[in-house]
Amino acid sequence: MFKYIVKRLLISILILFGVSLILYFLVRLMPTDYIDIKFSSQLAQGTITAEDIQRYKDLYGIGDNSFEGIFGGYFKWLGKLCIGDLGYSFNYRKDVSTVIVENMWISFGIAFVATILQFLIAIPLGITSATHQYSVRDYTVTVLTMLGISLPTYFFGAIVIKLFAVDLGWFPVSGLLSSGASYPETFGGQLLRFGDIIHHLILPIFVSVLLSIGGLMRYTRTNTLEVLTADYIRTARAKGLSEKTVVYKHAFRNTLVPLVTMFAGILPGLFGGMLITEQVFGIDGIGNLAYKALRNGDIPFVMGYNMFLAILSVIGTLLSDIMYSVVDPRVKLK
Repeated sequence: MFKYIVKRLLISILILFGVSLILYFLVRLMPTDYIDIKFSSQLAQGTITAEDIQRYKDLYGIGDNSFEGIFGGYFKWLGKLCIGDLGYSFNYRKDVSTVIVENMWISFGIAFVATILQFLIAIPLGITSATHQYSVRDYTVTVLTMLGISLPTYFFGAIVIKLFAVDLGWFPVSGLLSSGASYPETFGGQLLRFGDIIHHLILPIFVSVLLSIGGLMRYTRTNTLEVLTADYIRTARAKGLSEKTVVYKHAFRNTLVPLVTMFAGILPGLFGGMLITEQVFGIDGIGNLAYKALRNGDIPFVMGYNMFLAILSVIGTLLSDIMYSVVDPRVKLK
């Protein structure tokens, strides 16, 4: 196991190097950058010249867009990355690492709760759908699955806001705290503040869970149906075991084997934020900030954020492979 992990980590370094190289070239080849966007109105008004803009670009280290200039800029950025420096965000006027650490936790909270609820709801529904194949229950779950897969986040989020926030007034429309709310620095005041945040996060979590359980339900149903036709399941039934024991003791364990592949994507999803959901509900999570940085051509933040996700993806993939040996002892890591 130790040799396997070390080997995978060494390979992961090469993968991250390739990912960072591709990302940097793509970001630098964008048609506009931070300086172009920031001074576009002044340039149109004639209060600043193209030469002034070029000097600003040189000052920010993004003035030379030739192949040699981009390549040199990449290795300069890579050298800083090797000592733990993700750079300085043009847009947020802070170190990229500071912006990520300060804003990823609200995204983590939303994603963590949504993921737990997603698994608690989707897996039992997928199993019950498979054990009652072609029944009313199965068709109902299938319809809900298709709705969850088909509805775009921004569309369903707008409907939820219109119904529960605007029409019924049960929940706030956006943000994390009520407008004009002020809470004292006491235990009771902070408890009220926490309750206000929870109240604001109910709708985003509801939307995230409802739109994400469809794929997992369908995946669980398919895997369970495959396992239920296996020879050892028929043998267990022939021994007189109850259907509940057959399904939840024998079949369920093997159903988990394909599901562990999903853990590779869970880790970056937890810390990377939900860009569209955060946009719809006006939450300044890390996903929303990354979108604004990309729109404003903030190269250091875009690179730092995407490398942060790439590292989480590599770690998630490694954990997913290791979990294969946990849920299925027959799998050997070599």
